[in-house]
Amino acid sequence: MVSLSIVHASNSLISSTLPPKLVAVFIGATSGIGKVTLKTFAKYTTQPRIYFIGRSQEAADLILTDLKTLNAGGEYNFIKADVSLIRNVDAVCIQIKQKEKFINLLFLSPGVASFDRSKTSEHIHLLAALNYYTRILFITSLLPLLRSAPRLRRIISVGGGTQEGPLDAADFPALRIPLPQLRGHLSTLVTLGLESIARNETAVSIVHDYPGTVKTPLLNYMSEEQMSALIFVPLEECGERHLFLATSGRFRAAEGGCNGVRVGEGDEVAVGTSGVRGSGMYSVGPDCESTSAEVLELLAGLREKGMVDEIWRHTEGEFARVTELTGRR
Repeated sequence: MVSLSIVHASNSLISSTLPPKLVAVFIGATSGIGKVTLKTFAKYTTQPRIYFIGRSQEAADLILTDLKTLNAGGEYNFIKADVSLIRNVDAVCIQIKQKEKFINLLFLSPGVASFDRSKTSEHIHLLAALNYYTRILFITSLLPLLRSAPRLRRIISVGGGTQEGPLDAADFPALRIPLPQLRGHLSTLVTLGLESIARNETAVSIVHDYPGTVKTPLLNYMSEEQMSALIFVPLEECGERHLFLATSGRFRAAEGGCNGVRVGEGDEVAVGTSGVRGSGMYSVGPDCESTSAEVLELLAGLREKGMVDEIWRHTEGEFARVTELTGRR
């Protein structure tokens, strides 16, 4: 386990180690993990320029007030959008690309507690849309700006890192996957989908993490009795650990050396999903440690079967289908 003292020590060096005016984009940041990480990022950085995307203008207005209190030197921009839809992702990315020449951090945490296999108006499984498809589109659309960043170049996808399980290649969107296998299936889909990007983007580091059980609105569907049986990761700790994932050299890109806060005493560069230390693509748990040997073996087996390429072909096919359906360009 990466201790909180290591996390705090690294985060305390952000303002003196990383340059001012870092540009960050937070997707799904008007509540929960995205919100607390957004605020923590603003607290520790110097003159940040931040975009955060969500559905609630009311929630965003409160967050904007908090951000200006935390760091009056920052610039904060809210974009209202339902990011479960491909066409809305396109519109958000166009706005950002018109304003920015580079992005240092893309932080993705949109989610919904939907287990009834409902679909979006674009006929994509809603749960999979928010966890995988629209996140991949955000990444691929904004990659040119990430590549152009002079130093820190990082993508964080909050979801099911270290929770990867068997993958049903006949049902990538998880419309028929039994509920007990759903998290493992979608976690593997995300990790291997991210790997398909990472293999061609060696100067950008990517982290797929599992935050643990955090008390956020995503758990509102649970009864008090169910909640009482859970052990929660404190929200403040969650924000600190996600800032660490976003800025520490422990999760460096495959090329370019340490592109974050230098790894300190008692810490080391993380092992990636390929089993190689510092490979640039990481699956990480709530303790900020890399995934188990069992998961690495599972991923290696799927990789050998050509599943990374198969997932990417499927993903491009879904984007093409939505393009035909909606007329997106």
